[in-house]
Amino acid sequence: MSFVNELEDEDIEDEVADMGSLYHGMAQANLTGLLLNEERFAVITELSLDASQIDLSQFGLKIKDELKPDVCVYIVLPEHQQAERVEKADTDIVKVSQMPDLAIEVLSPTQSVNALLRKFDALFAMGVKSCWLVMPALEEVRVFSKPRSYKIFDVQRDTEVIDEIMAIRQPIQKIFKRKLYF
Repeated sequence: MSFVNELEDEDIEDEVADMGSLYHGMAQANLTGLLLNEERFAVITELSLDASQIDLSQFGLKIKDELKPDVCVYIVLPEHQQAERVEKADTDIVKVSQMPDLAIEVLSPTQSVNALLRKFDALFAMGVKSCWLVMPALEEVRVFSKPRSYKIFDVQRDTEVIDEIMAIRQPIQKIFKRKLYF
């Protein structure tokens, strides 16, 4: 098997089985906490997004009809703009059709960047406004405003991650803060 084929096989495996890690989980939790502090956002982790309206194979993705970002961020509409909702405690939604405004992926040791970039291509095609690629190993965040167009923020030279589309400014040190109790 050639090196190229091995890399392609690795990408396919990454799409099928994303295994988290300690630093992946910490970065995901830190980001979720930081964004939850902004009342203008609804923040949901591991939300299944209904992608049945689009052929994901055009993006080189092997999955059929759902995408699951690590973190989804929705801008909360003012009360007068929200549609009436029927809420039942015994009913939950397994797959959501409303795309988030921001999708965040935290790169785990078992994923490839290429697989996540293809996922971002699909998310943008489905109406997501901004995507973040968070890389704990490099302590770096790439904020995408459209496919293949991004700004890089890293702990060595930046104090904040800035997403102009979402009007977000978050301290980069807090995203990668590592608290270990074992």
